[in-house]
Amino acid sequence: MIKAPYLLFLGDAPDQLSAKVGQGIKDWRPERAVGQFRMPGCVADLGLPDMSLNEARSAGAKTLVIGVANRGGVISPEWKKTLIMALEEGFDLASGLHNLLRDEPDLVAVANATGHALHDVRVPHVPYPIAKGTKRSGKRCLTVGTDCSVGKMYTTLAMEREFRKRGLAATFRATGQTGILIDGVGVPLDAVVADFMAGSVEWLTPDNDDDHWDLLEGQGSLFHISYSGVTMALIHGGQPDALVLCHEPTRGHMRGLPDYGLPSLEALHELALRLARVANPACDATGIAINTAALAESEAQAYLKEVEGRMGLPTVDPFRHGVERLVDALTER
Repeated sequence: MIKAPYLLFLGDAPDQLSAKVGQGIKDWRPERAVGQFRMPGCVADLGLPDMSLNEARSAGAKTLVIGVANRGGVISPEWKKTLIMALEEGFDLASGLHNLLRDEPDLVAVANATGHALHDVRVPHVPYPIAKGTKRSGKRCLTVGTDCSVGKMYTTLAMEREFRKRGLAATFRATGQTGILIDGVGVPLDAVVADFMAGSVEWLTPDNDDDHWDLLEGQGSLFHISYSGVTMALIHGGQPDALVLCHEPTRGHMRGLPDYGLPSLEALHELALRLARVANPACDATGIAINTAALAESEAQAYLKEVEGRMGLPTVDPFRHGVERLVDALTER
């Protein structure tokens, strides 16, 4: 169990999107976020108080959570001094990076000497099965994106909140490091051996009541050369009844791939639905979630209206304007 509350470590994050782990915890579990720790050169800012390790301990923080998701998921050598000091000053450490805390001999040595814990949430702890494709009871919705980091997790969490507000049965199913840190449970999908990824999604979304919705946190993108594999595992292992398409309209290229442009929403709709219907022929796209954070309000409203008219699906910014219409589309199926 990761002890709360947290001090969110942003390191030397070069942009706001690099701190998406910390941002997700701050937005969805604000009661756990005491403050942020930023190194010189850090561009990201969660809007939390900047704290030293000592100040955070005095404020009650028990765990330093690495709130950065860099390319490759590595522990930067520049972070090590702070991470070691945190252990020495009484913090546990928690990370969702591919580069595991437990694989760093210096961190392990200090953790053992101080009696503090190292939590790696991106480690599978279940012997997942190979997917069988057996139809399961209950309903499932999956968010799919034109790119990575376009709002798939935020959309899913917002939909779960709206379901529960209405007194309806729904469960957020975390499939990535940030979702697991927010919810406390889930499958670290990109750390599962490839042959078992789709099976792990089947395990995560078992038989349920007929009126219950599993809301699956999307990962990667079918169009992203680096991360399309996890998206395929979710599409086939999840057997979704509904897809919500997610997009961020201001990007010039795929995240981390400057030679690859973003696909259109039409291309995403056609490809994702065709692949989803391999496992569930009844799957439909039911809505579109647009991340308009980089647009002024008037620009955002105009863009949402244009996309909805073009695509014929309810189109919203979940964080800015709410997800009522996306949930309506599911409950009316």
